[in-house]
Amino acid sequence: MRKTKTYKMVWSGVFMALGIVMPFLTGQIPGIGKMLLPMHFPVMVCGFVCGAPYGLVVGGIVPLLRSALFGMPVLYPTAVSMAFELGTYGLVTGLLYNLLPKKNRMIYPALISAMMVGRLVAGAANAVLYGVRGESYSMQLFMTVMFVNAMPGILLQLILVPVVIVLFRKAKVLV
Repeated sequence: MRKTKTYKMVWSGVFMALGIVMPFLTGQIPGIGKMLLPMHFPVMVCGFVCGAPYGLVVGGIVPLLRSALFGMPVLYPTAVSMAFELGTYGLVTGLLYNLLPKKNRMIYPALISAMMVGRLVAGAANAVLYGVRGESYSMQLFMTVMFVNAMPGILLQLILVPVVIVLFRKAKVLV
């Protein structure tokens, strides 16, 4: 199926809506949301399906819009930092999916690269945002928040995102 601009806009709207709604699955319990990372899934899939520019925009908007609508995540510094992180996920998955061969096994390098680069961008954003408030953002805090606490969500992403991408391919939504 040819990816037209309308196609990409419609799908990016679907992924944006999912990014707003999926955190309700965690029951609005911030600790569970920080472990399962429900906003990350639709943004990553958006990058694969719609491409880098749409993934970047959806990832950048979702946490800020959700913060404005529901107060969660807290706007500063969390939603701002997440906008950088999720925007990077959408950008990198879209870029790498277009650069790498279209084989199922190549989903993982794109996904894992996006997860690593996005976390590094989030760490840099947090260091700046916390610094503006006069607080420190240590390497220990970075590792704890971005990897240790997020491990259940990371594992779910490594399982579910490739499954969704393969299903989208089989349905001819994604080539």
